[in-house]
Amino acid sequence: MAQLIYLADDDPSLLDVFGAFLESAGYEVGLFPTGDELMEAFAQHEADLVVLDVMMPGTDGLTVCRNLRAISDVPIVILTARDSEMDYLQGLAIGGDDYIAKPFSPAMLVMRVKALLRRVDMGKARSQSEVLAYGDVTLSEEAHEVRVGKRRLDLTMNEFALLRCLLAAGGQPVSRDVLLSDVWGITVEVETRVVDECVRRVRAKLRGMASCVGIKAVWGYGYRLVGGESEDAETA
Repeated sequence: MAQLIYLADDDPSLLDVFGAFLESAGYEVGLFPTGDELMEAFAQHEADLVVLDVMMPGTDGLTVCRNLRAISDVPIVILTARDSEMDYLQGLAIGGDDYIAKPFSPAMLVMRVKALLRRVDMGKARSQSEVLAYGDVTLSEEAHEVRVGKRRLDLTMNEFALLRCLLAAGGQPVSRDVLLSDVWGITVEVETRVVDECVRRVRAKLRGMASCVGIKAVWGYGYRLVGGESEDAETA
């Protein structure tokens, strides 16, 4: 059965082109001129992935992203015509999984959609008995949850995957390139801010749970987990 993609954009010509390319790639596609109509459709039947333009009439794409994330962990790609760092970071901070600045080719959108869905499939194929632990943090693949001590830590799909990658390294440094590949499924050269922003969110959530585990930047390379002593948990 074909995977279902919902795409919202107020430009009819782009909507038709993007929809045609996604259908040619084998996906079932639902096209919407507003985010509000996409939300209505999602409430009736959830999609496997959502693509949202930022600037739309009615509810803007970032707000729709926030509303979707409150009810679902569906992968979300955010599109914008504004090459704005604020949009970029805000989209990631509210739970977007990928971000593409216009103009871009329809083939690029298909590539990013495939990469996101491939990561979802890889996550499902992992050993369901796998449990990773470091300090007071435990990650269970079977339950698809992370706990700090006995308390559940709520994470988005990307945050879960990033922490899993760091936990699997057992405190050894993990490069940004490896994180981009393992977490986002991206092997082409892209901005590493997507990694840094996701790390910032996971770091803040660990601190909010008073975890002894922290994430430390390894200058010019990537990140590693630290924990135990308070000074070790400080981040760069």
